[in-house]
Amino acid sequence: MFSRQNLRSRRIISLSLLAVVFATPGARALQQTVPATSATAPVRVAIVGLVHDHIAGFLGEIPKHPSVELVAIVEPDQALVEKYSAKFHLRRALFFTDLDTMLRDKKPDAVLVYTTILAHRHVIEEAAKFGASSMVEKPLSTTLADALAIRQAARDHHVNVLVNYETTWYASNLAAYNEVHDGKLGEVRRVVVHDGHRGPQELGVSQDFLRWLTDPHQNGAGALFDFGCYGADLMTWIMQGQPPLSVTAVTQTDKPQIYPKVDDEATVILRYPRAQAVLQASWNWPFDRKDMEVYGATGYAITVGKSALRLRLAGETEESKVDSPPLTPPENDSLNYLVGVMRGEIQPKGDLSSLDTNIVVMQILDAARESAWLGRTIEIKPLPQ
Repeated sequence: MFSRQNLRSRRIISLSLLAVVFATPGARALQQTVPATSATAPVRVAIVGLVHDHIAGFLGEIPKHPSVELVAIVEPDQALVEKYSAKFHLRRALFFTDLDTMLRDKKPDAVLVYTTILAHRHVIEEAAKFGASSMVEKPLSTTLADALAIRQAARDHHVNVLVNYETTWYASNLAAYNEVHDGKLGEVRRVVVHDGHRGPQELGVSQDFLRWLTDPHQNGAGALFDFGCYGADLMTWIMQGQPPLSVTAVTQTDKPQIYPKVDDEATVILRYPRAQAVLQASWNWPFDRKDMEVYGATGYAITVGKSALRLRLAGETEESKVDSPPLTPPENDSLNYLVGVMRGEIQPKGDLSSLDTNIVVMQILDAARESAWLGRTIEIKPLPQ
């Protein structure tokens, strides 16, 4: 039976304290003590921002979750307030227009951030001052500098910062990871990750979402950041936090009439001492696709959708298709995971959602953007501690 706790060497720790490590791979760990939420009281969360379309899924799920209580929503745009309050029958008393006022008045345990990516740093830093942890939608930030500032805020104020990716909750990705770390594939040689769709405008996302998603200042880039982050996250997880030696990226805009300011096609090559990864990110593909191919010295594993694998191991003459064991709580969705972290049931270091993993993700994305701009490979340098 697959177990995330065993495979990632997690430990169940005291419900009164959570020791969180925010350090880059290879660096001396900085241990912090984070007060955990009561094992029985619901985790009090506030939503900050309604400009990210993924918020609709959360607003639908939070009322069903017995361990999460929505105490506030911060959104200055009254048209968005009207839209979501009507759609989800939200009490007007939940809404605030000012972040600091909400943090002082409601004192949430955590904030769920649905702003632009550019605004992540500000929201996380402000929430941290009030002792609130944060969970943001991917990616962590628009720049490595902002990611490092977020790490410092988390250290200074002893809070958790988590990053939510849809693919974290794919059982097939965990099954592929298990094949690697059980030694069934041999040493990893190459990983290829595909993430793409027809494009946000073609999919019909809201104008509030599209406006900043296609702005390089507010989103960091186009498809490169929007979809390249998935592969960077998965590869960093597979490599147990090891950053690549170098990053090489090629981006282009195939639909300038739709996306004049950002790339809609990106390919990123990550070089490690004995492995490579190829991240393919696109807003040009005819169908939605999120999958991963892992090739080792003695076998391969290819994810098929959210819940299956194609496998071929040493000594086998052909590949087989197997179903992945389902994910189990509290590591089967983002809200359960957040509750597990806040209650001290999960120590998130090295996870797909963890801050240390996502600092490396931002090293990769920042270098990929620079590589595409300059047209050359970028060597990865050790980060300041």
